Amino acid sequence: MYEAAKQFKVAIHAYVLMPNHLHLLASPSDKDGLSGMMQWIGRHYVPYFNRKYERVGGLYQGRFKATLIDAEPYFMSCCRYIELNPVRAGMVADPADFPWSSYAHHVGTQSNPLITDHALYWSLGNTPFQREAAYRALVQQGLSSEEMTALTDAVLKGWALGSPQFRTQMEKRLQRRVGPVRRGRPPKLKVVEEA
Repeated sequence: MYEAAKQFKVAIHAYVLMPNHLHLLASPSDKDGLSGMMQWIGRHYVPYFNRKYERVGGLYQGRFKATLIDAEPYFMSCCRYIELNPVRAGMVADPADFPWSSYAHHVGTQSNPLITDHALYWSLGNTPFQREAAYRALVQQGLSSEEMTALTDAVLKGWALGSPQFRTQMEKRLQRRVGPVRRGRPPKLKVVEEA
């Protein structure tokens, strides 16, 4: 992943490697960076893994899904969502006990060259100790049910995660829908008769 991220200019901010899937929080430098990185991993790492462990077939649960997020309100929630995944799955009681995630990097127990700290992580404190303690406290708070629902829905459905204004801006910029539409038939237009 480090080689692929460097080659395709993708900054990895958080990750967790689960037995059958991978979560990443990343900032690509261009529109093709993330898909290029994921294709590279599929073409290079999966065959290596299959040869090494004498297995065949795909390594992950299908194609990757990407969600655009409004960083200011959702970045730290996404980090926690990702790094708490092994706890939610019942694999560990504390994210510090799961070795295949970026949690140890964020709380300062292990440096990870794969991780590029985001400006919002840096804003947690003026010193590494302050940032690490603040992040640890955020993770201990967990996520509200509203945050969990919003994050899960965004990932599974591929919708942008942000305010209505953010989604409107992204729809104009990308020239496509980035969020759900109202269910049901559109309202009928009223015809006004002129006298």
